[in-house]
Amino acid sequence: MKAIYSVLFASLLSLLLVPAFAQTAQLPSVEVEDLRGRKVNIQSLTNEGKPIIISFWATWCKPCIQELKLIDELYPDWQEETGVKLVAISIDDTRTSNLVRSFTMGQGWEYEIYLDVNSDMKRAMNVVNVPHTFLLDGEGKIVYQHNSYASGDEEILYEHVKELLKAKKSAH
Repeated sequence: MKAIYSVLFASLLSLLLVPAFAQTAQLPSVEVEDLRGRKVNIQSLTNEGKPIIISFWATWCKPCIQELKLIDELYPDWQEETGVKLVAISIDDTRTSNLVRSFTMGQGWEYEIYLDVNSDMKRAMNVVNVPHTFLLDGEGKIVYQHNSYASGDEEILYEHVKELLKAKKSAH
């Protein structure tokens, strides 16, 4: 029971504190690799002014895979409705990074996947545990983040995407 209260408290605290921090944060200038080995500066990610979801994960992380599989099932509808773009960044190290390409192909994931083999991006984004997911607005500002995964988190994330778009429409 004590563990449940700890998780609930941590979740509540993250909901209260993270949005205040997140609204001022931008993506750092860090290079990651695509699955073909090409270097990509993460700041170059764009989505024509629409939201971007960045999910840090690893092939050995069961909650990460569960979350990404659920998002993958919903992703075509999410894209059609909101235009959101999903980017998955693997934190697998050099020993396991060679598994990422075959693993993601086997999953049939159609979103962008990058490797952060040296953990430069992970450190720059203060990612301690995976899964850790960030939502960026159309200008590249981090507006929401959560870490760990519990059933239903993907729906909460999508609600944030829709709220972001509503706010953008009402501002114009």
